Amino acid sequence: MRFKSHALICFLLAVICGLAITARNDSALDEYRQWRVYGGEPGGSRYSSLAQINRSNVRTLRQAWIYHSGDSRADPPSTIECNPIVIDGVMYVTSPSIKAIALNAATGNEIWRFDPFNGGPSRGVNRGVTYWEDGQDKRILLAAGSFLYALDARSGKPVAGFGDNGRADLRLGLDRDISGVDFRVTTPGVIYRDLLILGSSVGEGPQPAAPGHIRAYDVRSGKRAWIFHTIPHPGEFGHETWDSDSWQKSGGANNWGGMTVDAKRGLVFVSTGSPTFDFYGGDRKGQNLFGNCILALDAATGKRVWHFQTVHHDIWDYDLPCPPNLVTLNQNGKQIDAVAQVTKTGLVFVLDRETGTPLFPVEERSAPQSQLEGEQTSPTQPFPVRPPPMARLAFTKEEITNISHESSRYVKARWSQLRSGRFFTPGSEDGTVVLPGYHGGVNWHGAAFDPTTGVLYANVNEIPFVLTMKKVEAVGAEKLSQGEQIYQVNCASCHGLKIQRERTADASLEPIRRGLGNRGILELIEKGRGRMPAFPAFSAGDKAALVAFLSGEEIQAAEKFQSTTGRKYPYPYIFTGYYRFVDHEGYPAIKPPWGTLNAVDLNSGKFAWRTPLGRIPELEARGIRKTGTETFGGCIVTAGGLVFIGATKDRKFRAFDKATGKILWETELPAGGMATPATYEINGRQFVVIAAGGGAGQRVRDNLDKTSSDAFVAFALP
Repeated sequence: MRFKSHALICFLLAVICGLAITARNDSALDEYRQWRVYGGEPGGSRYSSLAQINRSNVRTLRQAWIYHSGDSRADPPSTIECNPIVIDGVMYVTSPSIKAIALNAATGNEIWRFDPFNGGPSRGVNRGVTYWEDGQDKRILLAAGSFLYALDARSGKPVAGFGDNGRADLRLGLDRDISGVDFRVTTPGVIYRDLLILGSSVGEGPQPAAPGHIRAYDVRSGKRAWIFHTIPHPGEFGHETWDSDSWQKSGGANNWGGMTVDAKRGLVFVSTGSPTFDFYGGDRKGQNLFGNCILALDAATGKRVWHFQTVHHDIWDYDLPCPPNLVTLNQNGKQIDAVAQVTKTGLVFVLDRETGTPLFPVEERSAPQSQLEGEQTSPTQPFPVRPPPMARLAFTKEEITNISHESSRYVKARWSQLRSGRFFTPGSEDGTVVLPGYHGGVNWHGAAFDPTTGVLYANVNEIPFVLTMKKVEAVGAEKLSQGEQIYQVNCASCHGLKIQRERTADASLEPIRRGLGNRGILELIEKGRGRMPAFPAFSAGDKAALVAFLSGEEIQAAEKFQSTTGRKYPYPYIFTGYYRFVDHEGYPAIKPPWGTLNAVDLNSGKFAWRTPLGRIPELEARGIRKTGTETFGGCIVTAGGLVFIGATKDRKFRAFDKATGKILWETELPAGGMATPATYEINGRQFVVIAAGGGAGQRVRDNLDKTSSDAFVAFALP
């Protein structure tokens, strides 16, 4: 009898303990049931504990509603990179022209909208908004252009007590005058208590650029609370890693891809981009802290706690393009809180969250040196031993495309003329193959992490580019017109050396040639549009010369190189443009796959699985399958056993089995879903939503889809 009573007591204690553990687990996962911030929760996991939609029923998923914002643009194409947030049944999004919009999350009906540009042209892209509340004070924080707006979450009206009638000028308070240079914000900031911590997007070319200092703003007043100098000032840690006056003139080292927050530890984790200009650093000799760094800052004060640099003295545009994921791993039976940073290089760095110490060994390996005058590349670069690279790191002869004999022959002839081989090979005058290319590896879309399994998911690009530098003296030697000289120095990096469309360049100028007119071209130069920055510092003469060149007027060639805006061009080289390395048909020069979805077990540091992502129907018709495509936009992972992702150029939205990588469901969107989806629950019904903005045509092969749309599409079970 006593044995039975003892057993009953033990059983009851076990049940009570089990319930307590379950309650703690439920509490820990509660934040994963909503989508209140960019990336789903403050640690950026992009994980949801919702499981109503799961492996067994996802095949029946249907469109629940669609919302059209009405402001997409066809020429040049607009896009939507917004990750919607959902709070108390209301969804907050940003449109193609960066209007903030509130929707009924159950129906897609519009509640309010706010246009920060008052009907004028918008510039850049926007990946969403930030929410803050204190009792009945509920605010949406929108960064649009170079201003930060605080909006009443219920009405969309600017909050009068914030900044100057509802907005703060982000060009102020950088501890440096940035008049006349490009400055904007693309990715939502993060909230810590009553602070909004914010990064920036700045110029990356040879023209003057703003520094990428990190700032915190008081959410109530809009006043700057603290600043962290990512290009250290005299007396600050890291100042010695730059030329002595770099802090006064160098730009970049900015956080443009977002941050994450550990509120319990009071830390904000920041990933930074490369210093400017992207492809030449002869004027910034040294390792250039805090460019290309994972930073842990005290969220209340902005003080550095630790840093880890992933690229020394970057001259490849290998920004850290996305927020660090805050993860908890199981190593040797011990739970360790960590930071996982995916990169454009395809490498994954896993660091202890409190100290920044690598959890897997990181080796400093020798790196190729530059042949350019004045450049001093770092003798070594860091390589994590595990996890393995998610992308190929070198374009050897064995990697030349095999999709046809003609393609292979064409690429071999071009490859033999270029500098290629080892990872981190610097740019050259003859042209250097860059792999991974400028779009990654992993780009701004980042990674998703499943806290229940320790598996990280990320879509990866494997598109080679050719990096070519041209001596400034060669520009003058060609006796170009003043307008074309200005164009080559300031515009060629995006549009190619010649105004005529170059198939492998990123951005076409054909819309200008088709008839903006001189006044329209001038307005474009002065104000910018879409992704194109403004150039307000150009002199009137420079603007007139550039307009004449772009409109096709004949101007007498200058006898020698003319510096723009009265300043001497500060570099010995010009970057000739973002050129893909492609075959004679425009397909990537490397063997497929060109885009993959990867699952990496961070506990072991090994691949769980990887699979091609995206289809090219015309190649499939020729029997060439499993190519994948270049992707823009990220994935989410759910307790229902699913990974949801759009991102591909074939307009598809897909659900994968998170354990195997098998496609379980797909549907066609109105345009490419170049954004990260979100999932949420209302009245017991789970929804999955994605922005279908398309518009990445200027970055892809000519015959792939360029359609721009203004749609947000939500799906649910019947």
